[in-house]
Amino acid sequence: MQIRPILAALRHHKAGSLLIALQVALTLAIVCNALFIIHGRLTHLSQPSGVDEDRLLVVENQWAGKPDAGHIGSMMSADLNFLRQMPGVSNAYATDAYPLRGGGMSYGIGLVPDKLKYAAESALYFADENGIDTLGLKLVAGRNFRADEIGQIDAHSPIEPAEAIITVDLAKALFHGQAAVGKVIYLSAKPTVIIGVVERMQIPWTYSDMAKWSGNSTLIPLRQLVDTFDYVVRTEPGQVDEIASRVRAALYAQNRMRVIDADGGVLTYAQVRAKAYKNDRGIAILMSAISLVLLAITGAGIVGLTSFWVGQRRKQIGVRRALGATRNDILSYFLTENLLIAVAGVTIGGVLAVALNFWLMKQFEIDRLAPGYVLAGVVALLVLGQAAVLAPALRASHVPPVEATRSV
Repeated sequence: MQIRPILAALRHHKAGSLLIALQVALTLAIVCNALFIIHGRLTHLSQPSGVDEDRLLVVENQWAGKPDAGHIGSMMSADLNFLRQMPGVSNAYATDAYPLRGGGMSYGIGLVPDKLKYAAESALYFADENGIDTLGLKLVAGRNFRADEIGQIDAHSPIEPAEAIITVDLAKALFHGQAAVGKVIYLSAKPTVIIGVVERMQIPWTYSDMAKWSGNSTLIPLRQLVDTFDYVVRTEPGQVDEIASRVRAALYAQNRMRVIDADGGVLTYAQVRAKAYKNDRGIAILMSAISLVLLAITGAGIVGLTSFWVGQRRKQIGVRRALGATRNDILSYFLTENLLIAVAGVTIGGVLAVALNFWLMKQFEIDRLAPGYVLAGVVALLVLGQAAVLAPALRASHVPPVEATRSV
């Protein structure tokens, strides 16, 4: 197949050829970046939280009547004893936040008392001696809290724990590979001794700008005696849905001076994860739909234009057939013609994809587009183009030589 006659024919169809090339280019630029964003979102929403999600549920409890801190403490203790004795429940504890919740506190962790000089950012979780077991965290160094170390504070008390348990990621950020147990950190002007290290515990927030410290968490041995807090409940294997269906009624039977929202007051961890990553999942679905629509439009454009060209060239094709061209020659002609247009399109599209990525990096602080996405997009567009042109090219190859004798 000679390329020069094909190029000469394309010069007579400049508008159509340019239109398809630009369509391929724009599709490549958008689809490459869309797939890159989709992959990033899927990676983000699938990262491990560090807790045993299959066996956990959470209950958001709000006390009625504005009880004082002492009354809250006694009612909370009664609730926890009740929950731990429920059939199907393994353990429970009360906290202000948990991984993926979307609320809670973050603190700058310092290695010196000067709070203006902190070494790492960390999420802060209140926990008692049952917290690690309830969440299913893996203690990799040191020890757990003891019952006699658990303090109680109200909403206005300073947070000055004597001990803390931190995650491996936070330990690396603070001590750069050195053993963390026994070292001192500062959440306030008072020192806090690290007594244990857990493998992973994700922060409560899922914002992309927090991804660099998403594993930096600190557990402190405190119960915050406030009106609204969460019970985290660990169930026996396979019991989470059954416990979730009856825990609200059971707690009301225990003490009716509370409010547990009928919609969202009790959540399994699967529901917590779905709620936390709803935006990421929505963006991934939207980007996927946009990519599919663009690919479909590009394929349809190639089919339409090639079909139009075949209709215009029936007499020319008949002449070639009469002069000895085989069906494969005609098929190869149209496939090669379309391939040349597609190659021009993906060449322009590759440059546009990189330029679009630079703009997105500047505007939305996304990562640099990996070359593999551009290469995969190029291959996909070329394959799509050849597949789209195949049907009209086959029709062209079946044009009989007798068409050469018919008037146009």
